[in-house]
Amino acid sequence: MCLLNSPGGNTAIKSEQKTEGNSFFSWLLVLALLGAWLSVGVVWFDLVDYSVVGALGGVYDADGDGDFDVEDAKVLLGLIEKPVTVASTENPLGERDLHAETLPGENKESTSHSPHGSASDAEPSLEFKTEESRPANQISPELPPTTQPVPTSVSTPESITETTEFKEEPSVESKEEKEAKKKKPKLLNKFDKTIKSEINAAEKLRNKGKFEESLRAFEALVQKFPQSPRCRYGKAQAEDDLAEKIHSNEMLLKAVNTYREVAELPDVPPDLIKATLKRRAERQQFLGRTRGSLATSEKLVQIFPEDISLKNDLGVAHLLLGDNKGAKRIYEEVLARAPHDGFAKVHYGFILKSENKIAESIPYLREGLESGEPGTDDGRFYFHLGDALQRTGDKSAYDWYEAGHRQGHFASVWQRSLYNVPGLRAQPWWMAEETRYTALVKMLERNWLTIRDEALSVLDSNSGQFLPEDEYLRETGDWGQFTLWQQGRKVASSCRYVPKTCALLEHYPEATSCKRGQIKFSVMQAGTHVWPHTGPTNCRLRMHLGLVIPSKGCRIRCTNQTREWEEGKVLIFDDSFEHEVWQEAESYRLIFIVDVWHPQLTQLQRQTLSPI
Repeated sequence: MCLLNSPGGNTAIKSEQKTEGNSFFSWLLVLALLGAWLSVGVVWFDLVDYSVVGALGGVYDADGDGDFDVEDAKVLLGLIEKPVTVASTENPLGERDLHAETLPGENKESTSHSPHGSASDAEPSLEFKTEESRPANQISPELPPTTQPVPTSVSTPESITETTEFKEEPSVESKEEKEAKKKKPKLLNKFDKTIKSEINAAEKLRNKGKFEESLRAFEALVQKFPQSPRCRYGKAQAEDDLAEKIHSNEMLLKAVNTYREVAELPDVPPDLIKATLKRRAERQQFLGRTRGSLATSEKLVQIFPEDISLKNDLGVAHLLLGDNKGAKRIYEEVLARAPHDGFAKVHYGFILKSENKIAESIPYLREGLESGEPGTDDGRFYFHLGDALQRTGDKSAYDWYEAGHRQGHFASVWQRSLYNVPGLRAQPWWMAEETRYTALVKMLERNWLTIRDEALSVLDSNSGQFLPEDEYLRETGDWGQFTLWQQGRKVASSCRYVPKTCALLEHYPEATSCKRGQIKFSVMQAGTHVWPHTGPTNCRLRMHLGLVIPSKGCRIRCTNQTREWEEGKVLIFDDSFEHEVWQEAESYRLIFIVDVWHPQLTQLQRQTLSPI
């Protein structure tokens, strides 16, 4: 007889269902009590270190709502799925002015010692500065020039996020870093251990993102225990976090001062001194207080002379001040003690390159990048290693450009600018109609004789207005430039010499307001060769109006396409792509250069992008 058809069978089924129901509520009760007692034990009896509870948060708070409740029990029992946590899209602060308006969708990342673009007709400069952004890597990959022609147009997904800085890649940990991870920093002195529960309670608020409440709690602790280093350090961290939340330079300055107070207290554990002064130096640098950051870094090195990483940071602080000699001395000291330090090698190679010691810079840049150590995976180092190899005739340059592209530092092997807005149309050569600036092009071509005559009057006067190119872009020859607008600002002293030309341009804001470009005359003497190079940003296009062009011998290559200038005609190209110039005529070549905003940039972007 079938059990399912019998009264007894129905009873068995009901009994089984009842048992399952009881089991569910039993588990629910047990887990709820477990969560409740854990909370009581932690808060009132300091039974569990909050760092441990944080690690277990994913177990007890199964549904991700910040506490343990019935929904957590359902997740643990498999009755509902665990929700997927979506990473916050809120942009971290990346501007020195925390009140500055951020572009919609802009991903500004505060990073140390990122490359800064040149303000001239040049590649990203050898000046060492910070920049809070990442490079575009959405443009379709392209092969080196010998293997693939450049398409006429490469379209990319639309975006308005500026990326001048860089995709973080997992880096190879040094032996010291692995040891540091094993050894937990000791931030509490003997007295602070006696008030650990009160410190933990305030710290828990900070970890939950309740920065205002955490700050009030730490301020009360500092008032109660003024000699406690850990309480004051917690106050500094809460001020730091709150400054980031409300975008306040004033609050961040308070944090910087509080970090200083921590280090000046008696009986501060060495690990806490190191943590607080390192953070102070970083935030001073963020605020643009570069000299203060340098002083803090020097103090750290004095206190911890055996810590190579602090010495490396001191070298960066010198570079950010433009003190290449001081940085060079620091890295020579580091390499004397740690000859295989990859961080010191790439920075030392960078300095040698800035001194135009091309061949000497190559092994340091190459070995530093090959080390894979933290701080070496930077687009600037790939850029300058490739550039140095190109200048010595080494074809492996494009291997390094390709590696930089794979790491997300370059939009492509050809397009190696470092200050980029992704999503902009990317092609080496442009037609006037494609730019939407046909009125400007027609005006230049219609008035080219007027523009030429004013330029010749300055050139013939020998007034010293044409200044020599000084960024080591020339292999041979002479190349002078006379600037009328720089970073969107009119050079009034220059316009006095060419008033008609400046008056003509006043009506074209796409050029005169271009903060990432220039308007200038360029004269190149016979026998000049300009190395292959790229401009600093994809945010501009460059117009060349031919003024005095010899019949033969003058040409410009952009990617693998070479063209020649014509008098009275405008050439338009994107100088973020690799380009090279030859002047092999018997007389000088004179052109007028007008940079314009990339036509796909919005008005908001044009107003808020930083100058280059």
